[in-house]
Amino acid sequence: MASTSTKVGHGLAKVLGIKLDYRNETGTKISRGESVFSVESADSFTENEPTASEWLRETLPSGSDLWRYLQSLFPFTHWITRYNGTWFVGDLIAGVTIGAVVVPQGMAYAKLAELPVQYGLYSSFMGVLIYWFFATSKDITIGPVAVMSTITGNVVLSVQATNPEIPGHVVASALAIIAGAIVCFIGLVRLGWLVDFISLASIAAFMTGSAISIGVGQVPTLMGISGFSTRAPTYEVFINILRHLGRSQYDAAMGLTALFLLYTIRFVFNFLSRKQPQRKKLWFFCNTLRTVFIILLYTLISYLVNRHLPDHNSKKSPFKILGTVPRGFQDAGVPVINTTIIKLFASQLPASVIVLLIEHISIAKSFGRINNYTINPSQEMVAIGVSNLLAPFLGGYPSTGSFSRTAIKAKAGVRTPLAGLITAIVVLIAIYGLPAVFFYIPSAVLSAVIIHAVGDLITPPNTVYQFWRISPIEVIVFFAGVIVTVFSSIEDGVYTTVVVSAALLLWRVFKAKGRFLGRVKVHSVVGDHLIDGNTNGQQSVPSNDPDKSARNIYLPIDHEDGSNPMVRAGHPYPGIFIYRFSEGYNYPNANHYLDYMVEVIFQATRRTNLQTYPRLGDRPWNDPGPGRGKAPIVEDDKPTLKAIILDFSSVNNVDITSVQHLIDVRNQLDRYTTPDKVQWHFACINNRWTKRALAAAGFGYPTPEDDTGFHRFKPVFSVAELGGSDSAAAAAEDALNRQESRIPRKDLENGRSLSAQHEVDSITTPESASSRNSIDKQLRKSRAYSKGGADVKIAVVAGLNRPFFHMDLTSALQSAINGAESNDANQFTQTKVEEP
Repeated sequence: MASTSTKVGHGLAKVLGIKLDYRNETGTKISRGESVFSVESADSFTENEPTASEWLRETLPSGSDLWRYLQSLFPFTHWITRYNGTWFVGDLIAGVTIGAVVVPQGMAYAKLAELPVQYGLYSSFMGVLIYWFFATSKDITIGPVAVMSTITGNVVLSVQATNPEIPGHVVASALAIIAGAIVCFIGLVRLGWLVDFISLASIAAFMTGSAISIGVGQVPTLMGISGFSTRAPTYEVFINILRHLGRSQYDAAMGLTALFLLYTIRFVFNFLSRKQPQRKKLWFFCNTLRTVFIILLYTLISYLVNRHLPDHNSKKSPFKILGTVPRGFQDAGVPVINTTIIKLFASQLPASVIVLLIEHISIAKSFGRINNYTINPSQEMVAIGVSNLLAPFLGGYPSTGSFSRTAIKAKAGVRTPLAGLITAIVVLIAIYGLPAVFFYIPSAVLSAVIIHAVGDLITPPNTVYQFWRISPIEVIVFFAGVIVTVFSSIEDGVYTTVVVSAALLLWRVFKAKGRFLGRVKVHSVVGDHLIDGNTNGQQSVPSNDPDKSARNIYLPIDHEDGSNPMVRAGHPYPGIFIYRFSEGYNYPNANHYLDYMVEVIFQATRRTNLQTYPRLGDRPWNDPGPGRGKAPIVEDDKPTLKAIILDFSSVNNVDITSVQHLIDVRNQLDRYTTPDKVQWHFACINNRWTKRALAAAGFGYPTPEDDTGFHRFKPVFSVAELGGSDSAAAAAEDALNRQESRIPRKDLENGRSLSAQHEVDSITTPESASSRNSIDKQLRKSRAYSKGGADVKIAVVAGLNRPFFHMDLTSALQSAINGAESNDANQFTQTKVEEP
């Protein structure tokens, strides 16, 4: 009895003229008797279509889903209750280590952002303090980074060029809030997968180009050169450096020696780690603290030089120093943000958001894989967003994950994200306790720290070569991004790599090329022995081991997959073609796929009925045929088209356009094969909605030959044995029994294992065959291997109502050949009947 809603729906469809039964599947016409499969113990199976209500139930979140979503917003609740002393020791060491690194780096990166150094400390403090609440990575450290600081500096300079009355930190805080809000929204709606559209080549190009740009831009400060813009394109900055190199100041002595010492210390401690692996941990921590050591050393030198400065005026120092750094959070308050400020940097907002995302997510994923845990990209976006939303209330500017500090934190033995809280305490002590020391830090030394840090971001030549080995065209994308960054700007480099990578992806999708497959019979060989089901007429392996028997595989006929061209892979049957999609099948590539398929089919076959056009005027203009008075050209060596098998193993879903293309090609080929119909078989469809779409277009069951109905045909079904010798249970029992048979049992009399004795007997006695096969005989006595037992049951794998949707290519080919042979037999019979 139909429900009320069903009756209402059917009535409404009738009023609107919607044909609910517009397609006539053969599900009600086919039975087991019509098939070559005829087993009494098999049950019929009809595959049900997915429905819109089913999709809604699977898509819409339930109450438990909402609760899990809320819990996922605060990942620390899953581990904080199990926090222990061992974790605390690891977090304490890592937190203090990162605190010692982030303080000098934060001040140096603030200079890149065209802000006073204290803003770098504010951003460092808020980043590490907030992140651990939302983190799914134990290694990431959020704070100022070189690339984001440079972009912030560009925004500050561009705004102040037109509106000098707006302070730089106000612009930086507004940028942090807007960019943070966008990133936080993306994370809250769980769109973290968007980052996957940015390829590794794009990320590498962005990091390399940015590192080169930042490093060259710091050379003037390192050398004490001024008089030109360090924010110009990198090549211009490099030319100006060479032009003004003779005007270097005392800063060069401080900066160059500091840079030399940084690399020397790292080289020495890396060398000691290799030579003394038992002290590797000690040398690692010493290596990590090299930045702190250099800052303290040159601060001491600067203090000795400048301790008698008149009026404590930093501008009278022989080399540039930081000067007065305010104690505490002097700029805490509600950030100033309005539409006027937002409009001033709106054009640079996309690049800022992209940099916040790709740098952090790529680093988090990398260290998650290294340390055997999985991050949640969407939740990481929430963490970045919230950090940037709250940091401006203490004076912070945009910040994200740092590669160098994350690497140090991971090697320091961090256990949980709570290490960020310890780092925040270290930064807080620096903010309140060390401003007097910061006064004497040389600016050239901070530039040396920046150059040393960004040097690790440059992709080494060996990695670029590996890129070339994997995908040469992506190396072009890499160099395009680097070149644009060097000759234009970091923002343009980001846009270039993202756009070119997207264009490359679209090109691959649009120009995807299918492959025609041929059937090849193969055997497995070990050494010079052929592994097969029979040896000397005796069964040597169990029948439920498909890996040790001859099998059919399907290779591209053109051998463009790299298979041996000496192995001939032709079309498996005259007039039957197997076609495999390579990159999915949707509206961008549907036309390209099918045009190529039809072109090849027309070249390899002939028209079924040459008299299709009785009059010259009936022929289409694009197929005019032979000239007047000439007989049609008959290509007897070519077969007629009988069936097409489409391999959908790479197709996850289809759309209206792609299905309509299939319908158009089906109609085109049916006219080509008139009066016959081309049978379409589909193999390896892995999506129920794809089956529903194809069935709605009339695929999946035989094409009606005429208006009277269907000819009798014999489809081939794939069936599975339930509880028989070929079942999974039998295979598991076989493996277990064979494993147990290999356990040696000692013969107490002669000390020789029974398995070894059997091996000797197999060589020295004529009864070796019976002794070797004794285990197999025992296995055959198992009920799971009994073919005639009453408990053996067979079931079809796919639905009987869709006989042309097959589980694999083998069953599809068998069904296509069976149909072609039946059709040929019917035509032969009709011809005999018509002859009298």
